[in-house]
Amino acid sequence: MNSRALLALLAVATVGANAITAQSPDATELIAAIEGPQDAAGPNDLGDKGIEALMAELGVPGVSVAVIHDFRIHWAKGYGVADVETQAPVDTETLFQAASISKPVAAMAVMKSVQDGLFSLDTDVNEILTSWTLEGGRFTSQQPVTPRSLTSHTSGLGDGFGFPGYEPGEPVPTIIQILDGEEPSNVRKLFMERAPYVGEEYSGGGVTLMQLALTDALQRPFPEILDELVLEPIGMSNSTFQQPLSEERDANAARGHDAEGMSRGPKWHVYPELAAAGLWTTPSDLARLAIEVQKSALGESNLVLSRGSVMEMLTPVGVGSYAVGFSISQRGRGWYFGHGGANWGFRATLLAHRLKGYGLAIMTNGDRGGAAAAEISRRIQEAYGWDSLDEPLPRGYDPPRERTYIELPVSVLGAYVGRYEKEDGEAITVSIEEGQLIAVPNDDRPLPIFPESETVFSPRSVPAVIEFVRAASGETEALIVRQGPYEERYDRVR
Repeated sequence: MNSRALLALLAVATVGANAITAQSPDATELIAAIEGPQDAAGPNDLGDKGIEALMAELGVPGVSVAVIHDFRIHWAKGYGVADVETQAPVDTETLFQAASISKPVAAMAVMKSVQDGLFSLDTDVNEILTSWTLEGGRFTSQQPVTPRSLTSHTSGLGDGFGFPGYEPGEPVPTIIQILDGEEPSNVRKLFMERAPYVGEEYSGGGVTLMQLALTDALQRPFPEILDELVLEPIGMSNSTFQQPLSEERDANAARGHDAEGMSRGPKWHVYPELAAAGLWTTPSDLARLAIEVQKSALGESNLVLSRGSVMEMLTPVGVGSYAVGFSISQRGRGWYFGHGGANWGFRATLLAHRLKGYGLAIMTNGDRGGAAAAEISRRIQEAYGWDSLDEPLPRGYDPPRERTYIELPVSVLGAYVGRYEKEDGEAITVSIEEGQLIAVPNDDRPLPIFPESETVFSPRSVPAVIEFVRAASGETEALIVRQGPYEERYDRVR
């Protein structure tokens, strides 16, 4: 093992070392850390701005956030205004359009219908449909289009959707008119482009077809189905698939805004493609849905789905990154489920850990809200020390050894402060912060190290040891990093 590898070993555990959350996170402290300017500009050059400045920079009038920690909503908060015309403030009950986050919510209702025996995930969709028939032609000669493929964007359907929505008062097409591309539909017809499971191609049209299949099977309006099967059991009381929004609900609904944060005339667009884009909700309600999925996956809740059923929503179907409804991704050391959303004047994101009980939901009312949500998401992940930021775990070379730490006075620790280098330029800087010895490999992230003896120190989370070498005069002349059979010496340069 070379010195670079040893330094990488030390750096592995430092991700999140500055997170405020070490043991019992305090929401107030975390919120302040997330809202304020960050230490670095970050990958989008937005980190040096506080939340209000960030929103102003991107022309996003309103943002609403909910953060999940330890399988519960740790905090939720609104920022800015819901409507630039009325200046109504965003609060935690302000409704936003979830856009494509509607898809996994609708998919949960599909999965509940499967669990109830109405059809299977692999039933030919034409066996479920009663009001329309999908013409698959040669593409479906070997494999039919199914609920599994429709909800995971692997059905082979092509459509070019993107739904622009309809202004309030405009004629709204039926689902069959949308699928056939007939007026007053403003999108092209649904068509087979390839055989199912050849690859993943995002298809809002496929999800709309599944909407029709579900309503054909249950013979009830889609909003009623979702209320009964998903929203009410989970407690999503501030959520609805009703389109257009009722006057009562609209009283606390956000307006959609353009890229400059200006009113676009109509307050919002109407989306008859309910399963694909029609959900009105809040970040807190989306967080409740994510928590239910997390707990169901652990076998700790079944408000809607059994553990086996929810695993279909967390396991990619085998082609692409989608499971039934959710996008699944590996980030750092963790696996996450979630979805993004983009409607006319609205942007939103939902992200949650598969196992560890944390996540977030962010909703905005501006066309550039996606950039704001991405930056806020990054800050939340850093503040809470998510494993999405972690490097791979280091390989162990010996069985774990017992470590007993001792207390040393600052006078002893001070003897080790300095910079230590190898001939190849690799370096470790050692400092004291509030009585704690800190090692910084290659000017990277700080790593606390703890004394096992007067000269031997180790980080709590890495199987490595740092030993300081002292001359007969008492001066510290070097440090040695050891892991298993490997060791590297760094001479003190100052």
